[in-house]
Amino acid sequence: MFQGTGSGVGKSLIAAAFCRILKRRGYRVAPFKSQNMALNSFVTREGGEIGRAQALQAEAAGVEPTVYMNPVLLKASGQKGAQVIVLGRVHSTMSAKQYYSFKNEAWEAVKKAWSLLSSQYDVVVIEGAGSPAEINLMDKEIVNMAVARLTDARVFLIGDIDRGGVFASLYGTVRLLEEDSAFIKGFIINKFRGDLQILEPGNKLIEQKTGIPVVGVIPYLDRTGLPEEDGLSLNYGFNGASEKEMVKITVLRLPYISNFTDFDPFLCEPEVSLLYSLRAEDLLNSDMVIIPGTKNTTKDLLYLKEQGVDRVLKRAVRKGIPVVGVCGGYQMMGAVIRDPQLIEG
Repeated sequence: MFQGTGSGVGKSLIAAAFCRILKRRGYRVAPFKSQNMALNSFVTREGGEIGRAQALQAEAAGVEPTVYMNPVLLKASGQKGAQVIVLGRVHSTMSAKQYYSFKNEAWEAVKKAWSLLSSQYDVVVIEGAGSPAEINLMDKEIVNMAVARLTDARVFLIGDIDRGGVFASLYGTVRLLEEDSAFIKGFIINKFRGDLQILEPGNKLIEQKTGIPVVGVIPYLDRTGLPEEDGLSLNYGFNGASEKEMVKITVLRLPYISNFTDFDPFLCEPEVSLLYSLRAEDLLNSDMVIIPGTKNTTKDLLYLKEQGVDRVLKRAVRKGIPVVGVCGGYQMMGAVIRDPQLIEG
């Protein structure tokens, strides 16, 4: 099982890598993440929704993605909370308090999915979520140490050295976990740049202080070309090239942006520069602006108006810059949006 000291440390990619490694060694392998929170989802062959990361991991394992690989999916929907998807099907939209009351039912779905996968495959590669050391959630979570206890998994804790403070985050996580830290069998330091010899004294010291060895150091990989599932991964500099002759496409970086990997093919075009931004200077210097899909059309539209982006888009149109709407973005371009049932929060 791969857990992390926080979000974005590389759990999904490392889990996918191990799925492929084990497949190549002849094992029947499947990924598993009991609960995921992502707006970028994947629809399985049977029509259920799962996190895109688990679909990628299934591809790495050479198996068909199923809803049992991600039994609980949460899709943020604004102030109302999140849409809860259980075993691929929409259950309801819940506030955080309502979801914690729903935990036992969600846990039953997790146990059912685990039982099925563990009986069908030689190895199940498990991914945690965020950090296991969120002390305000330890008695409520169903994705980190709760799953380690259920499956008796060997846990490898991943830290992101590129952010700084990697040894502090590893040490702090172990200490906050108390008895559950016994599940951790090794540390993985991810996104390393520089001379490995300089890092080695720190690796030895963290083992002395925790009794847990650093079992791997993974170099920093820039733009792997693999799909992201979290809009937080979209940086202002996420573009393919900077030459003046390139076609510059700017996608609005909406708070509830969804299915943004629809635009990944642009990254494979050498003539295209792709940028996610809301800044006026970026929008007004584009060859095209795209309003993407969103999990909350109304809330994102209000946000754009609050930030004055609607006025910037009108200036862009007057300059002759085409503005294209996709899915929820297309709805925003209409004269009126009506949501009398308040379905979108």
